[in-house]
Amino acid sequence: MEFKQRNLIAAASITALLILVVVLGVSVGPTRTFFVIAAADGAVILGIIIWVLFQIAVSRRHRMFVQNHLALEGEELRIEYSFLRKVAGLPAKFRYEELEAATDNFRALIGRGASASVFKGILYDGTPVAVKRIEEAEHGEREFRAEVMAIANVHHVNLVRLLGYCCVPGGPRFLVYEFVQNGALDGWIFPRRVNHDGGECCLPWALRYRVAIDVARALAYLHHDCRSRVLHLDVKPENILLDENFRARVSDFGLSKLMGRDESRVVTTIRGTRGYLAPEWLLERGVTEKSDIYSYGMVVLELVGGRRNVLLVGDGDKSDRKWSYFPRIVDGKVREGKVMEVVDERLMEEGGVEEREVRTLVNVGLCCIQEKARLRPSMAEVVDMLEGRVPVDVPPETEMIMVDLLSIDQQSGVAARRLESGCPSSSSCAITVSVLSGR
Repeated sequence: MEFKQRNLIAAASITALLILVVVLGVSVGPTRTFFVIAAADGAVILGIIIWVLFQIAVSRRHRMFVQNHLALEGEELRIEYSFLRKVAGLPAKFRYEELEAATDNFRALIGRGASASVFKGILYDGTPVAVKRIEEAEHGEREFRAEVMAIANVHHVNLVRLLGYCCVPGGPRFLVYEFVQNGALDGWIFPRRVNHDGGECCLPWALRYRVAIDVARALAYLHHDCRSRVLHLDVKPENILLDENFRARVSDFGLSKLMGRDESRVVTTIRGTRGYLAPEWLLERGVTEKSDIYSYGMVVLELVGGRRNVLLVGDGDKSDRKWSYFPRIVDGKVREGKVMEVVDERLMEEGGVEEREVRTLVNVGLCCIQEKARLRPSMAEVVDMLEGRVPVDVPPETEMIMVDLLSIDQQSGVAARRLESGCPSSSSCAITVSVLSGR
């Protein structure tokens, strides 16, 4: 403002001097006195012009200095803010071009689901990441970001950390997670993975027991130690990752829900994986943290047996095959006193399986899959049981009508009749039976 005022004064002075020259020229004519005064005026005007140009140059230099200083401060603030975001664990917003470069144009595919694909990538700073590309998003961008921020504020050693996200207008959405080296649990407990020597990868018993504890701790944190309870709602071996030390990390919060402390249940549509869904969810009665506990119990039994809880067994066409429901087999062996017969045969060949730990895991698993939600323990109680602070009793018998729901023969009709008394409508029962029977 001061610079502008000085320029106005200089312009006014030059104008006054010019007017003076004109007035003298008119009044006295082209005399010697006129030329002397005109020369003096010209010198003064030239001096004023030089002074103004000097002031402009000084002002421009000062402005450039201020701009450079502000830019430097802005860069320092950006770096500091980025550092603080990393320290606090807050998610960063990535540009699509960054993720495209990190994943080599999304060529390194490491996993695929019904509506998402996962790619391995390396960020510009050398950080290995797993980039999840969500093809079909049910929520808008605002809801997507709200869920990202909610999950990003959840930090636990047994939860996969969310590093950032990316929203493409009118296109897919991306979640950027830390990369977990040894992949998903299912490849280590089910007969499938082959190691570099050509042999089959089989997670030893001691590590399986520790995985059960790690997952229990993660879910206990989500259910009890967060400001708002977080329901994962998709606990299964595919969503449990193993790091370089084979410690478990629970991942994939795509179906998770936040539950206020004053809420008793959350009503949501059926979204999950067959074989891990709790009965109350399928009966459309709303879900609670006990629904996660049911899924956890199913995972525990699969850890012990090294097989899927729900298998279609038998030879021939589909009509001649039957569903095998592992929890019912386990329950029968426990009551017969033959619990070691349900342990993964590969582990029995290797040895080192402690019967006490097998009984603990099996009883915990059976307690967690009780069909009445109120009979299931909390995840905090499960952690105490697994770590030996609380005794584990043989769970009460349960009807296990889930095996009927999973049947593909005439038992489906029996299941529907059993469910009608508890379903809000017959149509919802029919939907439930269809979903579970795979039709």
